Amino acid sequence: MFESLAKSGQSPKALVVACIDSRVDPFMIFDAGPGEILSVRNVANLVPPFGPDAAYHGTSAALEFGVTGLEVQHVIVLGHSLCGGVRALMEGSPPKGSGFISQWMSLAERARERALGCTVPQERQRCCEEEVIKISLTNLMTFPWVADRVGRGRLELHGMWFDIGTGTLMLLQKDGRFAPVI
Repeated sequence: MFESLAKSGQSPKALVVACIDSRVDPFMIFDAGPGEILSVRNVANLVPPFGPDAAYHGTSAALEFGVTGLEVQHVIVLGHSLCGGVRALMEGSPPKGSGFISQWMSLAERARERALGCTVPQERQRCCEEEVIKISLTNLMTFPWVADRVGRGRLELHGMWFDIGTGTLMLLQKDGRFAPVI
């Protein structure tokens, strides 16, 4: 199998931006093998807005490679239940560490604000997880080469949410709600 992968190179059809949570494996969730999808993983599956500068941009570089280099046809933002990054956003980062998590999660402050408006307190975490996916999708469109390909019908963006406890995969609908993938 690896000899074949080495000879034929890679031509994945999708790039998945997923959380680093060890319980959420995009290859397992999508039943994909080596060479079938690209996977970009970071805390809380966040896509930062386009911001070319001298800083390091791992997620942005991976997106650029997948979209412009390999010309994937789909970018999927995959969030999940029980996300620790979202919990840090909602409750404040743990006191240990250097502050990378709180700085990174500040990208999703709007999701926190929307989740706090949720009338059922027990649903705030999930609401925030879903809002983070929507923010990442919005941020994807700030990349000129993403917006161009979406506009020309050469790239589709998808938001998905995975329930760790049940194994249910939800897809973001045009009306902004998540519904089970059939």
